[in-house]
Amino acid sequence: MNRASLEKRPDEVAAMFDDVAPKYDVVNDVLSLGQTRRWRRIVVDAVGAVPGQRVLDLAAGTGTSSEPYADAGIDVVACDFSLGMLKVGKRRRPDIDFVAGDATNLPFEDNSFDASTISFGLRNVNEPKKALAEMLRVTKPGGRLVIAEFSSPVIPVWRTMYTEYLMRALPPIARKVASNPDAYVYLAESIRAWPNQDGLAAWISETGWQDVAYRNLTGGIVAVHRAVKPGGRPAK
Repeated sequence: MNRASLEKRPDEVAAMFDDVAPKYDVVNDVLSLGQTRRWRRIVVDAVGAVPGQRVLDLAAGTGTSSEPYADAGIDVVACDFSLGMLKVGKRRRPDIDFVAGDATNLPFEDNSFDASTISFGLRNVNEPKKALAEMLRVTKPGGRLVIAEFSSPVIPVWRTMYTEYLMRALPPIARKVASNPDAYVYLAESIRAWPNQDGLAAWISETGWQDVAYRNLTGGIVAVHRAVKPGGRPAK
């Protein structure tokens, strides 16, 4: 299976996320066996933003990933292309700036953010390299990029078990807890078609980021990639 066989039009993907928005965060907690929140805390630590800085949280959905920044007094913009997700998020957290936007054509000025981050959303973009280039454009010189994405388990036995879970256990669970279980089958297939850790690191480098590195979480089920925009001093 490859990414091309899974590609949907942006409006189709947006509609899919609109449909699952009301229960999205609860379902994610169930399907990840409670790991999602831990992964997101690690992302926030990697971003390392402080009050006075501005963070772009791309593919923010309902804003769950944006909340820790807002709670710490950091200026965060939660950007997503699903209006349904944004409506749910804005209703819950009216203090957060929710902005509708396409990851491949961001509605922000050059050098607008001290850090840009995207968690579990890059693989749902039809042109992920273009999204990486857009995040580079809107990030200040010396600013940080942090990406959390599903990846390839590093232990062969664990990789086999994980693949079996994705394609056999996940759909039945999704049918019980999700409003649109077919959406989660699509998401599982998109994980299988996604490049491994080194493949994504290569994409990040190719789009102009430097000092690219990654950290495996939960045996490589998830990897957190980090990089810096060339020029200037790294944001503190």
